[in-house]
Amino acid sequence: MQSNNRASRLNAIVNKTDTRAGKAFDLAVQGLVIVALISFSIATLPDLSNNTVELLGWIEVTVVVLFTAEYLLRLKAADQPLAYALSFFGVVDLLAILPFYLTTGIDLRAVKLLRTLRIISLLKLTRYNAAMRRFARSFALAKEEFTLFVIATMMILFLAAVGIYYFERDAQPEAFASVFHSLWWAVTTLTTVGYGDIYPITAGGRFFTFIVVMVGLGVIAVPASVLASALTRAREEEERARRELME
Repeated sequence: MQSNNRASRLNAIVNKTDTRAGKAFDLAVQGLVIVALISFSIATLPDLSNNTVELLGWIEVTVVVLFTAEYLLRLKAADQPLAYALSFFGVVDLLAILPFYLTTGIDLRAVKLLRTLRIISLLKLTRYNAAMRRFARSFALAKEEFTLFVIATMMILFLAAVGIYYFERDAQPEAFASVFHSLWWAVTTLTTVGYGDIYPITAGGRFFTFIVVMVGLGVIAVPASVLASALTRAREEEERARRELME
């Protein structure tokens, strides 16, 4: 009985916002996120003094320790810890602390780049905004559709690179030396950005570019429509849950 009361109290603090302790916990986490982002931004300034660098290091350690404690508390308070760990917010909470532990004791520049992922802690704030929670929920509802879209986009991207390679390789052997060289053109064209640094000069290449641009317009429209549909579903679920509580 005492164990159940303790678990219920922990859940009220970690997951509920209608209690004084829950509100205080939420405000503390939001404050930590802001501190983490400010310290991360300050660390990018040039010519920082050794004292400032040391202070920022201690701030990072403190924030990561507290984020880790929060993550463990949420795991303990969850009815299904694995479900929480694999959820959107569970992954965000883990990614907010994982780069620090992966790079601890290692002084390689390539590995230190992982610490840039600390910026992902910004997504932790979405937990405390109803609209952003709905946005995250919509991604969860449409994850299969988004997975299919990503796979299809990668296939189209590769086919576009192959196509332009065969059209332009003889006319521009340096710009389109291989399929890998052509991938940059495929990305900028499929996304309709078109930086203009690489462009086709043959008639076949230009016609093929027109087709890719048309496909790119559809590629942009598909995720927008999927997300809009998922947002509607998430809104309907919230309204249904609210009506059930009122009844």
